[in-house]
Amino acid sequence: MAAEPPPSLSYRTTGSTCLHPLSELLGIPLDQVNFVTCQLFALFAAFWFRSYLSPGKTSPDVRHAFATIFGIYFVIFCFGWYSVHLFVLVLMCYGIMVTASASNVHRYSFFVAMGYLTICHISRIYIFHYGILTTDFSGPLMIVTQKITTLAFQVHDGLGRKAEDLSTEQHRLAVKAKPSFLEYVSYLLNFMSVIAGPCNNFKEYIAFIEGRHIHMKLLEVNWKEKGFHSLPEPSPTRAVIHKLCLTLVSLLLFLTLTKTFPVTCLVDDWFVHKANFLTRLCYLYVVMQASKPKYYFAWTLADAVNNAAGFGFSGVDKNGNFCWDLLSNLNIWKIETATSFKMYLENWNIQTATWLKRVCYERVPWYPTVLTFILSALWHGVYPGYYFTFLTGILVTLAARTVRNNYRHYFLSSKTLKVFYDIVTWAVTQLAVSYTVAPFVMLAVEPTISLYKSMYFYLHIISLLIILFLPIKPQAHNQRRPQTLNSVNKKKID
Repeated sequence: MAAEPPPSLSYRTTGSTCLHPLSELLGIPLDQVNFVTCQLFALFAAFWFRSYLSPGKTSPDVRHAFATIFGIYFVIFCFGWYSVHLFVLVLMCYGIMVTASASNVHRYSFFVAMGYLTICHISRIYIFHYGILTTDFSGPLMIVTQKITTLAFQVHDGLGRKAEDLSTEQHRLAVKAKPSFLEYVSYLLNFMSVIAGPCNNFKEYIAFIEGRHIHMKLLEVNWKEKGFHSLPEPSPTRAVIHKLCLTLVSLLLFLTLTKTFPVTCLVDDWFVHKANFLTRLCYLYVVMQASKPKYYFAWTLADAVNNAAGFGFSGVDKNGNFCWDLLSNLNIWKIETATSFKMYLENWNIQTATWLKRVCYERVPWYPTVLTFILSALWHGVYPGYYFTFLTGILVTLAARTVRNNYRHYFLSSKTLKVFYDIVTWAVTQLAVSYTVAPFVMLAVEPTISLYKSMYFYLHIISLLIILFLPIKPQAHNQRRPQTLNSVNKKKID
């Protein structure tokens, strides 16, 4: 694991140093203080943006311009001259967008964006010694990479493929005209998502800027049947307050639980050599639980910022409540109660999972699960721990799928059996996830090997045995590939 920086160097950052006294007072690294400060300013800016630069009061170009200017300022404040990497990548990929043909724009954009991101990852780990003395500018670069590739594939779908070859979702999100420079930089660098995301779709962002975002979702509901004579005007205030409360709780847990159970506990002599296996298993679960609040904090606050600006409305639920979860990056309740590895992954870093599905899983002709995990690891960075996590994840995913397809149906015959099945699979899932993601937060090879040796590589062995010796039964309810419009039309004709 990367060593902790000396106290005298812990404040060093390429971003603004004006908050250094506050950083010292709180005992929190300056780059984290800058991050939280920018996100809080973004929250207030979002409310102002929705109130004073609403689509009814100003033009889309003005909204694009202000969103971009604020975003650029926040990036420079947090990362200083490192923000040049972000701007260089955006300009290079816009050049590709306007010069490449529709049949190749997605390929060129993908390889340039992922290549540049990988070079930056390598420079931080090998040139700057695991990034100890440098601000981690890779976060915004990772978000921009997602957006660049998402837009490039959607332009390819809209201009370079036949409509009947697209899936229903690809057809809905296809972009029929290449964006202007202002639209492009606004989509990539707007203040609402440039620091912490999440990734979103270009058509939905443009609809938000032009004031069509909420209206389009409301038109999907028959309001006359509900007693409305005109379309309602959903307010995000309640959703924002709810998410800010979750953010506050996550921050408190981070400042207490995370500090009490740091990941370094997993390489202590007591854990590795003295604790019994069951104790290690439980302690690993507690430490991994303690590592989650920082993600809950960052992603929930980012979601609240977008909602405060009026972006993220997803429609109306079955009870008639307005939903603001279009851009939500996690579902905490479903994560903590997940009864399968698949359910856990589907509710953790949701927008990244969606991006991986749209640019890789649905498009590659071979080994979609393996290639998607590899792309995910490469996108996250080049720390060895990431690859331990994602390679282990491949084994666990395949094993979990095999067990579920072979045995789940035996427990659906009665409510008692189903409850028993859910309890057991919840415990197994939570322990399996803790085992799998531990290298992700440990980063380096030595502590990862030390941890897995102390756990006897038990999950690797069990997963391999399941994959090798249990019969593989196909999933009756889940197709690997999305249906194209052509296949849907054929079914209608038949």
